[in-house]
Amino acid sequence: MIPERLHQDCKGLVLLGVLLGILWETGCAQIHYSVPEELEKGSRVGNIAKDLGLEPQELEERGVRIVSRGRTQLFALNLRSGSLISAGRIDREELCMGVLKCQLNLEILLEDKVKIYGVVVEVIDINDNAPYFREDELEIKVSENAATGLRFPLPHAWDLDIGKNSLQSYGLSSNTHFSLDVQSRADGNKYPELVLERALDREQKAVHHLVLTASDGGDPVRTGTARIHVMVVDVNDNAPVFAQSEYRISVPENVSIGTKLLLVSATDPDEGANAEVIYSFRYVDNKAAQVFKLDANLGTISTIGELNHEESESYEMEVQAVDNAGYSAQAKVLITVLDVNDNAPEVVVTSLSSSILENSPRGTLIALLNVNDQDSGENGQVICFIRGNLPFTLEKSYGNYYSLVTDTLLDREQVPSYNITVTASDRGSPPLSTETHISLKVADTNDNPPAFSDAFYSAYIVENNPRGAPVMSVTAYDPDYGVNAQVTYSLAEDSLPGPPISSYISINSNTGVLYALRSFDYEQFQDLHLQVIAQDSGDPPLSSNVSLNLFVVDQNDNAPEILYPTIPTDGSTGVELAPRSAEPGYL
Repeated sequence: MIPERLHQDCKGLVLLGVLLGILWETGCAQIHYSVPEELEKGSRVGNIAKDLGLEPQELEERGVRIVSRGRTQLFALNLRSGSLISAGRIDREELCMGVLKCQLNLEILLEDKVKIYGVVVEVIDINDNAPYFREDELEIKVSENAATGLRFPLPHAWDLDIGKNSLQSYGLSSNTHFSLDVQSRADGNKYPELVLERALDREQKAVHHLVLTASDGGDPVRTGTARIHVMVVDVNDNAPVFAQSEYRISVPENVSIGTKLLLVSATDPDEGANAEVIYSFRYVDNKAAQVFKLDANLGTISTIGELNHEESESYEMEVQAVDNAGYSAQAKVLITVLDVNDNAPEVVVTSLSSSILENSPRGTLIALLNVNDQDSGENGQVICFIRGNLPFTLEKSYGNYYSLVTDTLLDREQVPSYNITVTASDRGSPPLSTETHISLKVADTNDNPPAFSDAFYSAYIVENNPRGAPVMSVTAYDPDYGVNAQVTYSLAEDSLPGPPISSYISINSNTGVLYALRSFDYEQFQDLHLQVIAQDSGDPPLSSNVSLNLFVVDQNDNAPEILYPTIPTDGSTGVELAPRSAEPGYL
């Protein structure tokens, strides 16, 4: 396992040598590792904590995790050691069939900073596959008057490994009539051919048994064999000839099974049975053999399986036409699979906050979304948008990631929750789309003071009231939620001289009901002015107050009193004397 820190593929940034091995704090950082295939589960791939600039214990603290999607999770994080480890069997041939450089991509998410790092793991080939032939035995018919130097194509060997571990050479068992010649073509493949070195005589020997051996360059060398049976027949001196050396066709991926795609045609100038031609695939891989069928008599190629542009964009095969004498001709067939818009975009919510404070600043992150479309071209180009007039926006992040953030300040008292619909639509014709629904609650902050229902209050109480009698009640409403909306009531103390307000009136702090603490006497005072305070339980608390006028209503609780003449205090009867000369009307 060889960890490598390579350059960062970031547009507009060029940095050579000096910063090699330093992880850039940007959104396009990549970490490279190399591992051999067939590692045991739990094997160490690289020190991901070190390459992220973290200590091992910080991986769990900072929410570092793998967010890549796939059919099989091949890697995992060892939070104790800080290492990236293998989570299952890694088979290069299964993952990267036919690819010279096998690279596996995954993304590492730092949850606390919502930052994505790309990790590339190159899987190094080992020699775990021997060359093999699709056909263990091959029968070749050769005319007995065939001229020396005539060539016959032999089966092509397959080796799933690459490089020096792949197919390197062919060998032929010792015999007196044939030699082996290996042709190396422009595509890099080696094609063995049987060369006739000595004239044949069917009467002396009708069948020649040969063994073709294919060897790779691994250590140790692995080999595969095929048995060749050369049947000597009489008098057929013309080989078939294809009308074209190469056939090309493009078909949409949604063609139905059984569709005839093309016709290959070879003619033989011989007559009768010697001119009859049998068609077959000479070179076809396992995947193409499961999708296409060649009619041996007609030369038509049709589908026997479903095409999928996302799995394979093209197929290359070689067909041969063989006559009764064993003479053959070859032609190449290239089938291109055209993409149709048959995959809707996929949206995965990688990180999500279910609630947000109503005073959160603009740009606060709510969710991180990963958007992917398996189609190609315009069919795979995806645009994302939010349905409805909501105070949120989508911002393009690293790669195919989008950040759902607030676009303005929120107000819980106006809208306590949101149902956000994110739509991902491709540019195909017709377009396909996917909707993702996100529920978000707006958490309350104490941003509203209690408010009384009236601007001021007036109350009337009849004098000589019993002590403790309720006078009236006041109510204040707080639009906040929870403790921020819990209101308590109190009386403001009067700064004027004399007995305090609290000696006359009390208030229930929970209900706002005011009670008389004494019996009032209208002849002593007629009104009382006080302030009621309503305060919530938020942090910090908010409050408001209201004025209350209490009027004492008179009762007929006093009899008339004669002030003059006064009643004598010595117990005698009072006498008023009037002069004898008093006239009517005298006072």
